[in-house]
Amino acid sequence: MAERFKLFFWVFFVLLSNPAKSQLDELFFNGFKGVGVANNLSLNGAAQIQDNGVLQLTNKTQRLLGHAFYSNPIQFKNSTDGKAFSFSTSFAFAMFPEYPKLGGHGLAFTISPTKEFPGALPGPYLGLVNNTDLGNLTNHIFAVEFDTVQNLVFGDINDNHVGIDINSLVSNKSAAATYFDGANNSNQVLNLKSGQVIQAWIEYDSQSNQLDVKLSPSSTKPRSTLLSFHVDLSLILQESMYVGFSSSTGLLSSSHYIMGWSFKMNGEAKSLSLDQLPPLPAESKRNNNTGVIVGASVSAALVIILVSGLAFNLIRKIKKADVIEAWELDIGPHRFSYKELKKATRGFSDKELLGFGGSGRVYKGTLSNSNTQVAVKRISHESKQGLQEFISEIASIGRLRHRNLVQLFGWCRRRADLLLVYDFMPNGSLDKYIFDEPKTILSWEQRFNIIKGVASGLLYLHEDWEQTVIHRDIKAGNVLLDSELNARLSDFGLAKLYERGTNPSTTRVVGTLGYLAPELTRTGKPTKSTDVFAFGALLLEVVCGRRPIELKALPEELMLVDWVWEQWKLGAIFEVVDSRLEGEFDEIEAVVLLKLGLMCSNNEPKARPTMRQVVRYLDGELQLPEVVEAPQGGT
Repeated sequence: MAERFKLFFWVFFVLLSNPAKSQLDELFFNGFKGVGVANNLSLNGAAQIQDNGVLQLTNKTQRLLGHAFYSNPIQFKNSTDGKAFSFSTSFAFAMFPEYPKLGGHGLAFTISPTKEFPGALPGPYLGLVNNTDLGNLTNHIFAVEFDTVQNLVFGDINDNHVGIDINSLVSNKSAAATYFDGANNSNQVLNLKSGQVIQAWIEYDSQSNQLDVKLSPSSTKPRSTLLSFHVDLSLILQESMYVGFSSSTGLLSSSHYIMGWSFKMNGEAKSLSLDQLPPLPAESKRNNNTGVIVGASVSAALVIILVSGLAFNLIRKIKKADVIEAWELDIGPHRFSYKELKKATRGFSDKELLGFGGSGRVYKGTLSNSNTQVAVKRISHESKQGLQEFISEIASIGRLRHRNLVQLFGWCRRRADLLLVYDFMPNGSLDKYIFDEPKTILSWEQRFNIIKGVASGLLYLHEDWEQTVIHRDIKAGNVLLDSELNARLSDFGLAKLYERGTNPSTTRVVGTLGYLAPELTRTGKPTKSTDVFAFGALLLEVVCGRRPIELKALPEELMLVDWVWEQWKLGAIFEVVDSRLEGEFDEIEAVVLLKLGLMCSNNEPKARPTMRQVVRYLDGELQLPEVVEAPQGGT
């Protein structure tokens, strides 16, 4: 009887080599049934233990998180020399995507400083990180992911892979899911989204710094290794860490199950006997039994009415549902459902409206599953011809990562509506702080830092990313400020997108009066140099606290760049600095900024500096020229 009880679960404790500290040495869960087991596991999100002892991390609800971790932290490093200990684990899992052919986001064995993961996102982030802390060295997260969606943003190799992740969901190394079939003496594809029970083994040898991952659909541990990675986890792991599993769903949802789990420090974890584990839920059987038996006593007329009613309801649901075409699934997983964004913005309520313009309205929203605040821009896009290009461009922009760019979380399409989801910036746009009568007067230090931030973000768009991105609408209203008043450039690259599907024989000048380079009105062709011109206008208005074209000003002060140039020639350049600063500014920095603003505002494109030169001027790496040519006015 005691032996049978042992087969269900057993957890026992011993001392590690460090005698000063009582330390968990081994875990063995042959199913998760029983009060003792439940007390030793910390569950949050959608995670729950079913009556038969199966641990369910998520169900087929969109954008869920599920975490299951051993309740107490485990010592993973030697407190004396800081060297990570060896460890080994094996576990049996199964995944049931809502749409088996399309798959769904997977699960990850995880070692983490926390078991709560505040702010983590569902979908491709697997409930471990969010878009802002992705790749952050302070995460101290080690994970092995088992994923059935190919995320192009994260560089996934296919839609059926295993990846080793350190502080990020961009895998350090990955491999297609296969196992060695001894009977055929060959590697066989192992379909992670088939609903089949699969056993995984993860082993870390701290002496050789070798990490190995193996897979098999059987109870026998294979001799061949699926994935090997040389890494010193001493640099990643902290002394005390939590160990367990994380999973999430996105637009493509999936149920994730763990049937058993074995874990051991400084030794080899016991393999699981799959035939002794609790059975999978009934949904695996339902997938193979979809027939419905209709009794002979039911009249033909009743059957027709029933079928017609079901068809009517199905058609009505389809009409209301988000349209998803096959090509959209290749774009990446950052596709929100319309229902989710509607809920996040309280039905696109006017009370949540942050602002609006020619491109659409922007609403504040809160994602219910992660409590993450976002900004949702709603764009009406009637062109069907340019829609696929639009979405493809969004996927490209979604891969941009820079501290001075507003992060694009994702998107949604519903009929003619396109919705873009951004990181929420609590301090709003820069124009509210420098024009008219702002509630807060930005200090000189804050203004200088904002200008440097915009320049850094624009340099990244122009030169430091894999493609050149022309912003086309740089202005104070498109510079957002985070909680610490750092500048984040928004709407980058989207001005180009708004033209998708327009008549190619017409030339449409995109931008804002006062920021438009003179050549744009002649050619209509945006370049990096036209962005530099607009940056020059932005730079001057931040220093002067004035718009590029100030209709309320005196005639000689109507055009900001002309007025600054005249004061420069008169030797009264400090007269243009925002009077609300009351003289509290660095005169040397003011000269640098105003001279640089005039250089960027030159009518001749070739006379303007590049953004790399601008950044080097601002950092003091390059000396500004003694003589500045006349900008000859702005447009």
